[in-house]
Amino acid sequence: MMTANEIRDSFKQFFEGKGHKIEASAPMVIKDDPTLMFTNAGMNQWKDIILGTRDPEPRRRADSQKCLRVSGKHNDLEEVGHDTYHHTMFEMLGNWSFGDYFKREAIDYAWEYLVDVLHLNPQDIYVTVFEGSEEEGIARDDEAAEYWSKHLPADHIINGNKHDNFWEMGETGPCGPCSEIHLDSRSAKEKAEVHGASLVNKDNPQVIEIWNIVFMQFNRKSDGSLQPLPMHVIDTGMGFERLVRSLQGKTSNYDTDVFQPVIQEISRLSGLKYGADEKVDVAMRVVADHLRAVAFSIADGQLPGNAKLDTLFVVSFAAPFVTPTPSWSNVRPSCLSCCPPSSTRWARPIPN
Repeated sequence: MMTANEIRDSFKQFFEGKGHKIEASAPMVIKDDPTLMFTNAGMNQWKDIILGTRDPEPRRRADSQKCLRVSGKHNDLEEVGHDTYHHTMFEMLGNWSFGDYFKREAIDYAWEYLVDVLHLNPQDIYVTVFEGSEEEGIARDDEAAEYWSKHLPADHIINGNKHDNFWEMGETGPCGPCSEIHLDSRSAKEKAEVHGASLVNKDNPQVIEIWNIVFMQFNRKSDGSLQPLPMHVIDTGMGFERLVRSLQGKTSNYDTDVFQPVIQEISRLSGLKYGADEKVDVAMRVVADHLRAVAFSIADGQLPGNAKLDTLFVVSFAAPFVTPTPSWSNVRPSCLSCCPPSSTRWARPIPN
């Protein structure tokens, strides 16, 4: 079984072999773009290139980008810990083409990596294509559907609406139709009873999106209109934690070697067993998720590395199985702005 680090390395090595330059992750806190507070997608650091105001060379790139989603349009905060596949901070594996290859190559590369390199079962893969929008004057993405038909039968290629299959970073900026790749990890019995296509984008925890291939063609203006980009751009994003889960044969991201070392340490320190009580499990998953976000932020130089940070996040994101916190005066405002206290929020007292 591949470790998480080996899986990340395999992605980079594959795309390096396809002529992509491997780039470093940009910091999660954005300092030079007033339209965004946090890096919420892999394309953020390439925004100027996509808009045609920066040199695109080299035109093929790949990376693993740290992303933070706690506010705005792309916000999964309420699902974190309660389900098995959303996170506050996650890694997005991405490959990029700035005016070089487009839909055909991007789809073929994705298929080759997932099926030929990682040996995922093709029968478990479903893809979506943009069904079009009469309001926007955009037709169905028949081109992407045709390229997918080389790899998949028609009942594994699904039309997706504007919400799921027209990707936009925010209210303005680069955007375009996309193809999502979903993986069905249910048991053989469940697959025989219900066709996986009917569960795509239906919040089934075992039929989940792992990769999104965005065909950047437009720039959304402040008046809502779409303007063609100066060049076509491939922008893909694959959920690293979800990919690791699939390859390690788990049904939860939190059961992989990405999170289990942290969860086991939380279990040791709290004296509570992970897997014995769902409320306790939710709490441990939330704490593990947020501690990971803090660790990456410290590595980015965005937060001070001191011993009080662990306490801060345990206090802020602990769960309803421990002693009520008598006062929130000792929790920093920066934490409360993301997750404010409520009558149902509980935590251990802060240790000395």
